[in-house]
Amino acid sequence: MHISEGVLSAPVLVSGAVLAAGGIAVGLKRMDYDRIMSVAILSAAFFVGSLVHVPVGVGSAHLILNGLLGVVLGWAAFPSIFVALLLQAVLFQFGGLTVLGVNTFNMAAPAVLCFYLFRPLLRRGNGSRFVGAFCVGSLAVLMSTILTSGALALSGDQFLPAAQAMFLWHVPVMIIEGVVTGFAFSFLARVKPEVLSGVTA
Repeated sequence: MHISEGVLSAPVLVSGAVLAAGGIAVGLKRMDYDRIMSVAILSAAFFVGSLVHVPVGVGSAHLILNGLLGVVLGWAAFPSIFVALLLQAVLFQFGGLTVLGVNTFNMAAPAVLCFYLFRPLLRRGNGSRFVGAFCVGSLAVLMSTILTSGALALSGDQFLPAAQAMFLWHVPVMIIEGVVTGFAFSFLARVKPEVLSGVTA
């Protein structure tokens, strides 16, 4: 769900950069530095997951995992996703440096918002945990798709077909992401609950 360079208008690029910078600043301020290893591991998971593309119709889709980063890291999802996208841009030319702010905000903001929306469910028993994590995983992708499509639409009417197609391609991804996030969160809650300290804080 990367937006490439040379596509977005200047106001969209500037707005995305400012919002992403604010999110990264809050994420770094709130991050418990004892959890840097968790942030790094999930950043690597996001990096790898985004590289594996599966053909869908005339396009392709990939796992995003931003919901998983949201439920585990909270606000630290912003710097985690930023680092992963920066490395993808530099090493593989996915996305780009000028659109780094927009791409970061589109991925990280829904992850953090969904985490706070569903944190009451995440704090309950196993069944509720899975439902809450599923909702975070699927809705984070839905919101990221809407933000990405919106950024394209705001940059010109010629991008409207691409924005609509992107939304349709990611409908199955939303369901898969919800299942993956639900099982991953439930597993971590059983075997390594200290990793999820942000949920109970």
